[in-house]
Amino acid sequence: MGATLQLADHATRDDLRIFLERLQRAGQDEVRLVTRGAVLAVYGCTQAPRGITDTVPVVLAMRGFALAEPAAEDLDETVQGRALLDRIARLGIIGLALEMPDVTAMAAWAGVLPPISGWSAVGALDTASLGEVAREGISRVAAALPEDPGEAVVHKVRASVWGAEIAPGIPAAAAFAAEALGFLDAAEPVRVSRSLTWTRLSTPRGHVLVRSLLG
Repeated sequence: MGATLQLADHATRDDLRIFLERLQRAGQDEVRLVTRGAVLAVYGCTQAPRGITDTVPVVLAMRGFALAEPAAEDLDETVQGRALLDRIARLGIIGLALEMPDVTAMAAWAGVLPPISGWSAVGALDTASLGEVAREGISRVAAALPEDPGEAVVHKVRASVWGAEIAPGIPAAAAFAAEALGFLDAAEPVRVSRSLTWTRLSTPRGHVLVRSLLG
C-alpha cells in the first residue's frame, strides 16, 4: 500500500485534480511527487527530447499543494498521472486522505529536477504576450500537420514550432506550458529567474521550468 497524504481542504483537492487533468492533455502521463514539509510539489513534463540527438529542451510545470500536516515520511516518487486521478476520484465528495498509487513509473525527465534555492531574478515577461505566443503556436502546429500524421511527424512539427526562442533561453514551449496549465493571469506579470542550468517562469498559479540543453 502506498503512502497516504492528507490534503488541506477540498479546494486543494480540486486544484490538484484540475492540474493533473491539464497535464494529461498537455504533456506526458508521468508526474513526480515530492513532499516538502506540509506541501506536496507536483512536477509534470510538457516537452522532453526523444533521444540523445533530439535538441528540444526539457520543459516542466510545477505546482505546490497544501497538506493538512507534514507527511509522516518524506515522499519522492514518480507515478502515472492517470493512476493518481483515479485515486482522487475514489475520494468522493468529502474525502481528503489521498493514497499514493502502488506502482511507480519511469520517466527520463524525472531524473533531474530544478533546485529549490539559488535562483536569481532576471526580469519579467508580459502575460498577454505569452498567451498570444501559445495560441499562435497551437494554430501553427495544427496547420502544419498533415492528415493522419505519424508520431515522428507530430514530434518534428511540434519541436520546430515550440523550439523557437521568444527570449534568451526561453522557448515558445514555455509559453505553451504556462497557457495550457492555466498559469497565466492578466493581472500579474510572469517573473523570470535563473539558476545554473534552469530558467523559471513564475506566476501566483504555478511555475514553468526550462532546462538548458547544457544541463
